[in-house]
Amino acid sequence: MNDVVKSLLGLALLGLAACATVPDGMPGSTEKFPVERPSSEKPSLTKERTTAKIHVDLGTSYLEANNLGTALDEARVAIAWDRNYAPGHALLGKVFASLEQYPQAQAAFADAISLAPGDPEVNQDYGWFLCNQGRNKEGVVRLEQAARNPYNTSPARAWTTLGLCNVQMKNDAAAETAFMRAYQINSDNLRVIYHLAEISLRKGNLVRAREFSSELGLKLGGSNTSASLWLSLRIERKLGNRAQEQKLATQLAREFPASDEYQAYLQGRFE
Repeated sequence: MNDVVKSLLGLALLGLAACATVPDGMPGSTEKFPVERPSSEKPSLTKERTTAKIHVDLGTSYLEANNLGTALDEARVAIAWDRNYAPGHALLGKVFASLEQYPQAQAAFADAISLAPGDPEVNQDYGWFLCNQGRNKEGVVRLEQAARNPYNTSPARAWTTLGLCNVQMKNDAAAETAFMRAYQINSDNLRVIYHLAEISLRKGNLVRAREFSSELGLKLGGSNTSASLWLSLRIERKLGNRAQEQKLATQLAREFPASDEYQAYLQGRFE
């Protein structure tokens, strides 16, 4: 399923980054964190910083286009212009991670974090990297830091990623909480709706699962995926609606005969 896009918001302040702390006692909070504005939004006071920002933006575009070599070049150029610009090191980390050069990615993210420990964008990227390295508990801490940062201009993205990290750990309760926070901010996030339906199904809350699944189908506008059809099929099966289950199975076979989901249906693997 398609993920939703990012947004940027500029703040016209001349001061230094604000420094605050996340209060103790918040769910999931294990320590105090600095809270900063994203480095990408702070005013550029030097030519070096302005140029580094330009190359990070270019490198990010190349990374999203899967042009990893050029993205790597742009990250290195950005760092050459301004070694203290944390997003340059974070971009380098993301590129190395995409290249499966994980020790180099870890080193780059460590540099980014040391320069901007409270930057929500840096913590978002590093947190997701940690989750994908099997260091989920560390990743969850970073992602929650990013999600709760009041300067984060895309908190729905951070809450969504936090939910996905908890799904990896099979912690449905924490995942559902995070996905609901994301849903409250952006109810059009298809991935969030899908996972809320999946979690409801696993919990046995079939009415809620069907509601989210139906909402997902409406927002897909007829552009079904094998995953969305398989989700609906399993919900109807649990509800005992054999006619609707068979209808969805026929549709799955017709539209996605080679999919993993259809193979699971043929083999009777519904869980």
